[in-house]
Amino acid sequence: MTWTSADIPDLTGRIAVVTGANGGLGLACTVALARSGAHVVMAARDPAKTDDARAAVLAQVPGASLEHVPVDLGAQASVRDAAAAIAAAHPRIDLLLANAGVMAMPERRTEDGFETQLAVNHLGHWTLISRLLPSLVAAPAARIVTTTSIARLNAENVDPANPHLEGRYEDWRSYGRSKLAALQLAFGLDDALRTAATPARALCAHPGISRTDLQKRTVREGGGGRQGPFWEAYAEQRGMHPDEGALPQLRAATDPHARGGTLWGPRWGLSGAPTRRFLLRRASIEAGIPALWEASIALTGERMDVEAAAAAARAKEDTA
Repeated sequence: MTWTSADIPDLTGRIAVVTGANGGLGLACTVALARSGAHVVMAARDPAKTDDARAAVLAQVPGASLEHVPVDLGAQASVRDAAAAIAAAHPRIDLLLANAGVMAMPERRTEDGFETQLAVNHLGHWTLISRLLPSLVAAPAARIVTTTSIARLNAENVDPANPHLEGRYEDWRSYGRSKLAALQLAFGLDDALRTAATPARALCAHPGISRTDLQKRTVREGGGGRQGPFWEAYAEQRGMHPDEGALPQLRAATDPHARGGTLWGPRWGLSGAPTRRFLLRRASIEAGIPALWEASIALTGERMDVEAAAAAARAKEDTA
């Protein structure tokens, strides 16, 4: 049977955090979650764009419960500030959709000196999740969903000795690597959540090709080489509507039958109904997780300490 947003269970009373919630797939996820009763924290960078997105959500879901927390995933200080604001307001978080990202950007560095695609697509979410772990493990059954891409299929693991691809940068190489990291983050985190005996689970989703601004931005900013215009045209002509492209993330986040440590995506690869995707090279993917953890901790200073978060949550329950 085809799974649609109508299959999302009642989320009344649930807290959801969506990065990149002011456009594309993030906005589609926000609408669907709000329609199902969730309070959605719209974690997004551009205040004016987010105001417009909020108005668009309210036009479709009158009375939607929404909140904007500004965050620039490419700046670690901004991510920490956002995480602190979210955690202070929400001691329990039920859903976190790590959706925001950039694709095939020209070589650039963030204010922290990080390669931009690694910074935005992985390191920003690494720090956000790490800082929100106490709220996530405090929820009855939290879901953390990262967002990958088929570009991961030919990607290499993050190398702690050269995390920014200095001297060997290529826009698609960097993008694929960051999206492989998203998959490895979900698998490594889910394993840690299970080991710590928490009810939270981590999953990963890929949206196929959708008609969003992702491909257009790549071309606007001079990235993607010859492939950039091709994928821009492909998305415009054959890509799914954002409401369809968002379904793998939404199913991973809300389907009670979706197990942690799994990948969800369109049935036909680039399009189709959301379904579980099976991995042929899972062992090799998992083999790169320790190096990703090493590089992520070294760069951000965030240890992704699930055990400590779980212990704190249990201590809080005992004193309640």
